[in-house]
Amino acid sequence: MKKLTIKSWSVNDRPREKLLEKGKTILSDAELIAILIGSGNREETAVELAKRILAFVDNNLNKLTKLSVEELMQFKGIGEAKAISIVTALELGKRRHFEEEVINPKISSSADVSKLMQPIIGDLPHEEFWVLYLNNSNKVLAKEQISKGGLTSTLVDVRPLLKRALELSSIAIIVCHNHPSGKTNPSNSDIQLTQKIKEAGNTLDIKILDHLIITEKTYFSFADEGMM
Repeated sequence: MKKLTIKSWSVNDRPREKLLEKGKTILSDAELIAILIGSGNREETAVELAKRILAFVDNNLNKLTKLSVEELMQFKGIGEAKAISIVTALELGKRRHFEEEVINPKISSSADVSKLMQPIIGDLPHEEFWVLYLNNSNKVLAKEQISKGGLTSTLVDVRPLLKRALELSSIAIIVCHNHPSGKTNPSNSDIQLTQKIKEAGNTLDIKILDHLIITEKTYFSFADEGMM
């Protein structure tokens, strides 16, 4: 059986031509994915294959973004190159959606921190520890990853964290990390690390305003809970 490709379809049914003629918004999610993968397999077209992939994630693009290259390659007709194309396109879309409109956003509450950081680390399968460096108006001078760990923990060296604060002339910081488990309860090590950073910051006159534990759907604020 001949492999089914987009070029073999009627011109009116080809997603690329449809996009050029009618615009990108007219295309379905399956048609957009079909353009990325280019061809299907011997039994189904690219659009049919795309529909099958979408059905696997309940037609939820957010769930689709969580599939790895290896998981996508389990679908017949999706090799490494096609899987990488899908992952790359979805990651660009995610970054575009959450791109900051304000270069130096002002932090007024833990909710502001969550809004800024949840799209970055909320749904990661591993832990990452980030720091927001603030000026005297509580505007973000920089947000930077300090460490990247495994499923349940990440090691944090306080020295480069504070060294960077001095380089930026930051007078306050907010630290945050994610819990891939979805649980927001701070561990003993989370509490000890918060205290360690706070004590080290005091010697340099750098305040630690909060420590957030972020998950995909919610967060825990040390400051809100009176633990700072």
